[in-house]
Amino acid sequence: MTMPVSGEQAARIGRAMLIAAACAAAPALAQDLQDRAPPAPPAPAPADPAPADAAPQAGETVTFSADTLEYDNDADVVTVTGDVRMLSGGNRLRAERVVWNRRTGAVAAEGAVALATPQGDTAYGDSVQLTETLKDAVIQNLLVVLNGGGRLAAAKGTRADTIYTLENAAYTGCAVVDSDGCPKNPSWKISAVRVIYDTERQRVFYRGARLSLFGLSSIPLPGLSNPVGSGGGSGLLVPDFRVGRVNGAEFALPYYLRLAPNKDLTITPRVYTNVLPSIEAQYRALSSKGAYQISAMVTESRREPISVNPAATPSQRDLRGYLDATGRFQLDQRWSLSGSIRMTTDRTFLRRYNINRDDRLRSTIEVQRIAADSYFSVAAWAVQSLRVNDPQGQQPIALPVVDYRRRLPDGLIGGRFDIQLNSFALTRPDGQDTQRAFASAAWSLRRLTPWGQDVSFTLFGRGDVYHSAENLLTATVPYRGEAGFQSRAIAAAAIDVKWPLIGAIWGGSQRVTPRVQLVATPRIRNLALPNEDARAIELEDSNLFSLNRFPGYDRFEDGARITYGLDYALHVGSFTVDANIGQSWRLSNRPVLFPDGIGLSGKLSDIVGRTRVRWREFVSVTHRYRLDKDNFSVRRNEIDATIGSRQSYVLLGYLRLNRDIDASIEDLRDREEVRAGGRLQISRFWSAFGSAIIDLTDRAEDPLSQADGFTPIRHRIGVAYADDCLELGLTWRRDYQDAGDARRGNTFLLRLALRNLGR
Repeated sequence: MTMPVSGEQAARIGRAMLIAAACAAAPALAQDLQDRAPPAPPAPAPADPAPADAAPQAGETVTFSADTLEYDNDADVVTVTGDVRMLSGGNRLRAERVVWNRRTGAVAAEGAVALATPQGDTAYGDSVQLTETLKDAVIQNLLVVLNGGGRLAAAKGTRADTIYTLENAAYTGCAVVDSDGCPKNPSWKISAVRVIYDTERQRVFYRGARLSLFGLSSIPLPGLSNPVGSGGGSGLLVPDFRVGRVNGAEFALPYYLRLAPNKDLTITPRVYTNVLPSIEAQYRALSSKGAYQISAMVTESRREPISVNPAATPSQRDLRGYLDATGRFQLDQRWSLSGSIRMTTDRTFLRRYNINRDDRLRSTIEVQRIAADSYFSVAAWAVQSLRVNDPQGQQPIALPVVDYRRRLPDGLIGGRFDIQLNSFALTRPDGQDTQRAFASAAWSLRRLTPWGQDVSFTLFGRGDVYHSAENLLTATVPYRGEAGFQSRAIAAAAIDVKWPLIGAIWGGSQRVTPRVQLVATPRIRNLALPNEDARAIELEDSNLFSLNRFPGYDRFEDGARITYGLDYALHVGSFTVDANIGQSWRLSNRPVLFPDGIGLSGKLSDIVGRTRVRWREFVSVTHRYRLDKDNFSVRRNEIDATIGSRQSYVLLGYLRLNRDIDASIEDLRDREEVRAGGRLQISRFWSAFGSAIIDLTDRAEDPLSQADGFTPIRHRIGVAYADDCLELGLTWRRDYQDAGDARRGNTFLLRLALRNLGR
């Protein structure tokens, strides 16, 4: 039924509904958090709803429907009963009975009242009473189901102008029914004697608030407040608590400042029992072009030297801290700007204050242009070393690094040209300075023969110009090169043939692919030029068939060689095997660049391979290896395994390097270690987790190692609870190594996160 009313009366009812909706949406959940009858929602929203702050205009019609309608002409009172539904100004009301006094303007809704706001919140109450001024309202037994997922309730809610006061109130962001739809207590809730909601500030303030976890004893929360709506707002966040050997007990209480819809600042004071407090801040901003964040921490504490002989340098009290900033901006469809700043005052600060365990910090800035057939980059970077006895003055600063690449089609026979221009300048405060520039061109062509062979042809040419100074400051002689200007020309040709053979087996399929590659390169000037980016060389399955098996540009493998291998793949149902194995044979007898121990120093290389086995999503095992060409001794043995489901799994890793590389040439020593980690789902919400790293190296493998064959590095063990609205965890971590003032010892971390609270 639709009944026309005057514009003034329509405006009164519309404003009344808005007031009732706002009162209902005030964050305060009654002690009865369960859903109220009726379960059906209010009247459906119109196709073109009014904005959130809309009110009926003069002459607007208030639409409602009901089973029965009574009109008292003398009192000018309209009474509607039986599934009453009313719509006005974007607000929707459902009740069993509504009494509207047209003479006084008072509206009263009774009987399982359900009121939906334009914001998507739904409020339930036993009754809603509005005064004639429409500025004051009272709602009895209020429950609000928020659009963001939380729910609020109060025994009674009142409004005075723009301030709402809720008595005997509570809030939770948790579900109040279990998986079977039966009522249950929420994992957490905040109960308060009084809740004040300021509509102008869009914030809720609690008085006498207490936090209850799993229905157990409550935790006082003095001064608690939280923002309203999805935009977030300023206020205290969930605290952090941990106990460690060095810093003692640590308590952190973050404060979040919402500066604008696209900017925020989080300030975190940290208090310790063994050292002075620290202050940490994080600023974040989002723009139409990109985003950036800046994090920093500062404190004052005693710093001990990190060196082999710490007694030579006494400890001292310093101002200590770190800076970590990152950002990326997409200037247009092709151009982008990105950068990072990572630095700290000393080598042990990050580890001592449990920030991270990085041993090098890299700061960068880069401008890129990416198109369909070209790439251009101008970058710069600097490195701060946190390693023991690693001189900072030897760390490079690159300014600039320029790289340009372009791909051109070959219109004659269908091949492809790749052109590259590259240059960089490296500067060291106390070390060698190097500048480099080169231009290269590569032509490639791929063809399939009538017999199924996959044949690839490659021609490559490059010209280099280098300049270096202070070369004698580089300790490793093969990396120095000759001082002054040096030049080099590089040419290479390669033919790569693959012959995939596919057939059925055991109800599945298998693929066997023999592969042969021939590479020819004239003699190249290598040792006369500095080596800055091609030092960590080792033969493995990933570079076996590469045109240049050095990882960078400063060294290029010359001579003629034949590389042969076999790829294998098996697919049977959910079981798959992917493997390869190969070896290289050098055709020339002249000396090579490669040091002993990496598998490429002789005419015949070591044998390298990789095997990956998978069964569904439950088992994944990858094995990489290198076998000595003379006696088949295992020079590299690396296994990574994942076993289990998403809920319960085990991660295993094993690495053994037995390379016997000269210490004056390569800084990667022989090593043996095992890594293990896992998670066990104890119940639906409870789980246990842990991880450990153990150094198995002994002095027979590395004479410089301090390990005894079984030396734990660190481990972590914990339990966690996680449901739809709560995360709770307790972790025990132990470090077994000292580094300056970052001491070995135990650290206990208690983590609590409440969802749908605050930002």
